[in-house]
Amino acid sequence: MAINRDYLGRVYELPEPYEVTRVKIREFADAISDPNPLYRDPARAKEAGYADVIAPPTFPIILGMEGAGQAIADPELGLDFSRVVHGDQRFRYSRPLQAGDLVTCRTTITDIKALGGNELLTLDSEIATTAGEHVVTSVNMLVVRGTAPAEK
Repeated sequence: MAINRDYLGRVYELPEPYEVTRVKIREFADAISDPNPLYRDPARAKEAGYADVIAPPTFPIILGMEGAGQAIADPELGLDFSRVVHGDQRFRYSRPLQAGDLVTCRTTITDIKALGGNELLTLDSEIATTAGEHVVTSVNMLVVRGTAPAEK
């Protein structure tokens, strides 16, 4: 089944703001085995010019996956998750996420296209503080194998 092209531009939002904490940052850094002291030591982070510890660059995947999960679970989108592989992940930063940030995440389906018998679904997750300051955009592209509509 092909992905529903009418979903291009569809938006998914976190149900409530996400609080970035020292504990979540440390757990993520542990999970990726990154000992960087900027992720763990508030004094070192302050010496580097930050208000508190900062999150690893890939930390926003936590927020972007929430929106992607909402899209994937939407039966009207027509995405067969058993055929999905991760195609690409990029981040466009205004500044690092840091402990104490209270952020929102708005995920938009920005592209749906066929390529070589597969479909590519691109989701952009805009992460901003609750005050409206852009922090990072996470771009996630999923490849859905073998579901592209036949070319005419």
